Amino acid sequence: MGKKVLLYCSSLIKGGTERVVVNLAEFLKRQGIAVTMVTQHQFENEYTLPESIPRIFSEITEKEKKNGRIGNFFARYRKLRMIWKTQRPDCIISFIGKNNIMAVGAALFTGIPVFVSVRGEPTCEYYSFGLRFFAKTIFYFASGVIVQTEAAKNFFPSYIRKKAIILKNPLNPSFIRPRFEGKRDGRIVAVGRVDSNKNHEMIIRAFSKIAEEFPCTSLTIYGDGDCREKLQKLTEKLGISERVSLPGMVTDVPEKIYRSSVFVLSSNSEGMPNALLEAMCLGIPCISTDCPCGGPGELIKDGINGFLIPVGDEDALADRLRTLLTDEETAERIGKQAASLLETYNPDNVNSEWLAYLLSKMGD
Repeated sequence: MGKKVLLYCSSLIKGGTERVVVNLAEFLKRQGIAVTMVTQHQFENEYTLPESIPRIFSEITEKEKKNGRIGNFFARYRKLRMIWKTQRPDCIISFIGKNNIMAVGAALFTGIPVFVSVRGEPTCEYYSFGLRFFAKTIFYFASGVIVQTEAAKNFFPSYIRKKAIILKNPLNPSFIRPRFEGKRDGRIVAVGRVDSNKNHEMIIRAFSKIAEEFPCTSLTIYGDGDCREKLQKLTEKLGISERVSLPGMVTDVPEKIYRSSVFVLSSNSEGMPNALLEAMCLGIPCISTDCPCGGPGELIKDGINGFLIPVGDEDALADRLRTLLTDEETAERIGKQAASLLETYNPDNVNSEWLAYLLSKMGD
């Protein structure tokens, strides 16, 4: 195709957005597009890029640092702008929060199209008055704004909504497999960063309400984060520590949750949650909070292919857990309906939608 694309995000540390970025990079490369990854940082425990995709770091070095925050901000801006001008891509795709603002600002008057991708709840991604002001003004100069839901689109003023498009998240290819049809293992599982927004405390408290009714059921929460120790202490306080496992981050999530009986997403806010999508495509009966900005509500038809509950409602979660653990017919029906999402979110299909959109904007 003779096109060149830069993908820009903070790092490739393992997470939902970063996984989408890496998968998109690999797909575009397979389509004959020259892809370069630009990240601000490099950390341990990152996704690996193929050798055919070069990586550039935009963070300023010690020699490039200036006196004070303002001086360092402009140093970062100049370095990013120099990367844009030196690389001269056909387009730039930026992901998340401040990166989007910097990407558009650094490309002003270069003639390089910039597409910004808002991945989460916009009021969380742009959490301060200043960030919201810049997002709602500087995105006017973006060539396109990619969002996950209608609610995220409606966060922006009309002049930005006109250039906004909803593009689905591609499913992680490792989750493409036949639905498990045997006897499930009796576990309730959750996957995600262990922080306050994910609200895993709600799952633990809900489980404690039904634990005596289901002595063969356990709870496993996969992921790491600053709330993990707090959650462990909570399980001890509630007397269920022997039945709750917090193993941290694991690499083989599909295999770990494949035979589980229930998947729970308990977040206070989400964009389009990859963990929920992946569990549904495996055909696991799922329960999710109906959280802003509406991603779970777009995936789940309540009572048909999953259950939606109010944010923070541990009693509602306990009731739905009770239903799925006692009513095998309902659990099986919901799981089979959830697995039908696999076709819609097939990564080749979704990535092709991204490619078609980008090419249409690049004039191909």
